Amino acid sequence: MTSDIPIRVRPEIAALPAYKQGKQAGAEAFKLSSNENPFDPLDGVVEALQAATSVNRYPDASAARLRARLGERFGVSADAVHIGAGSVAILAQLVQATSGPGDEVIYAWRSFEAYPWLAVVAGATAVQVPLTVDARHDLPAMAAAITDRTRAIIVCSPNNPTGPIVTQAEFDDFVAQVPPDVLVILDEAYAEFVTDPDAVDGLFVLGNAGRDNVVVLRTFSKAFGLAGLRVGYAVGHPRILDAARSTSIPLSVTLQGETAALASLDAEAELLERVTTIAERRDRLAAALREGGWAVPQAQGNFVWLPAGDETMSIAGEFEAAGLIVRPFAGDGIRISIGEEESVEKVLRIAASVVKDLPEAHPARGLA
Repeated sequence: MTSDIPIRVRPEIAALPAYKQGKQAGAEAFKLSSNENPFDPLDGVVEALQAATSVNRYPDASAARLRARLGERFGVSADAVHIGAGSVAILAQLVQATSGPGDEVIYAWRSFEAYPWLAVVAGATAVQVPLTVDARHDLPAMAAAITDRTRAIIVCSPNNPTGPIVTQAEFDDFVAQVPPDVLVILDEAYAEFVTDPDAVDGLFVLGNAGRDNVVVLRTFSKAFGLAGLRVGYAVGHPRILDAARSTSIPLSVTLQGETAALASLDAEAELLERVTTIAERRDRLAAALREGGWAVPQAQGNFVWLPAGDETMSIAGEFEAAGLIVRPFAGDGIRISIGEEESVEKVLRIAASVVKDLPEAHPARGLA
């Protein structure tokens, strides 16, 4: 309904729910709702930030230092790298650059909750392809959904919020079925946490001939622990990224964000030790949840998924009452970020107390 809005607003925008951030946690609670890195910034990153005091000046609009550093890292030109205020900002730019009224954007569902509104804001039609029963991308069904109106396809690996990866072989087969003038966006926000050797590697894809229509997205928010500074990046064909740059809001990446990203790359070895700790904690938590009766899908990000179905909101309330702020998706399930070590035992205790009340045929037990 638009009757209560004092100006004329596109009906589809008026009906669109705003992005719902993971709930904040009080001082005594564990915040496991936003897939944040639980470790504090490294001293070297903090020192670099403290030296970046020129807030009275605009930042470099192109983040040239970071683009050059990432280009060198991945063996591409700086023009083949684009920096944005988080990878979701670049997603929005790519969708707006490719898709408008009458066009279609394909993605799996459930996946990242921003995907539907990215398509709607661009004026395009969102085409949602259901996940498989084991919470994975159904790439054959996504390929079958392509029409002459398809302009962009988003593949999220590992999938947020359910956790499984797309394999390299699956992705290669899929891209071979996509028309070369249709953009494929490989959203790898959680790539650093992946331990499955068969997982797709977007930078390997880009190194192969005939993949000019693939753009890979990654971020400094998760593994590198810079969520509050909003720095993401894309690697792909320079002309595709030029189109994204044309739709971007100028000066949206701050000097502080660029500086912290560069300092994080300098400290990458130490940061990846933390990533290893988080991945081990994830695997331990997922295994214990399965042993306790939960049907937890393959977990390859920094989170686990409880397919709680219709009981999602009531179960999330049980976690919250115990000081565990989780991320419920009503009617589908609960995403639990990997947080501090001290949170693990509490998560397992509450999970065990609620799963026993679910019917034996409940989907939450269907994969166990």
